[in-house]
Amino acid sequence: MVEAAQVLGLGPDELREVLAAATLAPSVHNTQPWRFRLADDRIELHADPARRLPATDPEDRELRLACGAALFNLRLALRARLIRPLVTLLPGSDAPGALAVVRRGGRQDLDEEARGLIGAVPARRSNRMPFRNVPVPAAHAHALVRAAERERTWLHVVADREERARLQRMVGDAHRVQAEDPAVRSELAAWTGVRAGDGVPPASAGIRPAPQDEWALRDFDARERTPGKDYESDPLMVVLCSFHDGPQAELQAGQALQRVLLTATTFGLSASFLSQPVEVRSVRERLRRSLGGSLEPQAVLRIGFGSPVPPTPRREVEALVLEQGLSSRC
Repeated sequence: MVEAAQVLGLGPDELREVLAAATLAPSVHNTQPWRFRLADDRIELHADPARRLPATDPEDRELRLACGAALFNLRLALRARLIRPLVTLLPGSDAPGALAVVRRGGRQDLDEEARGLIGAVPARRSNRMPFRNVPVPAAHAHALVRAAERERTWLHVVADREERARLQRMVGDAHRVQAEDPAVRSELAAWTGVRAGDGVPPASAGIRPAPQDEWALRDFDARERTPGKDYESDPLMVVLCSFHDGPQAELQAGQALQRVLLTATTFGLSASFLSQPVEVRSVRERLRRSLGGSLEPQAVLRIGFGSPVPPTPRREVEALVLEQGLSSRC
């Protein structure tokens, strides 16, 4: 149990708060596919294989993206305690099976940007509801691009009508491929509804898709929409891209994803995912070519000004600590 652990000089309550902050990251269907191993000098981040989505995410790309987002939250939670986090991705034999290891790198004071991002961690939500028909200011969009650059990735803003139409077709094509796959439908159903600590509950499901919607959205058994309540006509659409392919790039992109989402939250913006085109290999390749062929698309986001939505449930921290290292003594 976390009470027995002394990790990176953190007391039990501080350690629990740090791990709880890490779990507030987004993940496909809110699967929360991460676990932690604790030792005196480190926190190891591991994937939880029991929470894989082999039909929806057969290459575990989005699993690693989610773990990267949790890693960014972990970094911020340590910064909030004036600890400079030292991160090693895919440490190999130094931490077998770990996706990342975080060590203490001395003291680091907070700057204004870090304070804003730390405050945004508990406020960030995946907002599947319609946004207001208010354009995202160009200055906000530029700040989101800079946020991705800070994490060594690229945020491509879909700027013109022709490109927007191409992306719409790709989202729709990928959505149809998945809608015809019974294994994908089964995974969606399994993670939808009232569950204990995970999944997408009815309050977070958005509204039921309708034929007039421009973008193909997943139906998490959503509520029926009221007459005249449609999705916004012109959301900001962006594609988060890495400069390389592979697990390390996906972990790096996950950290960038969370910095982008938290930066958007500081501006009062909401975001949701259109994950289908990165999950269907043939469509992801089309998307990659449409971006020039040198960038690897990792996530497609819809961003705008939304109404408040409730948080999705989270697993208890104690359930996430692996039973080795200090955790074996708990």
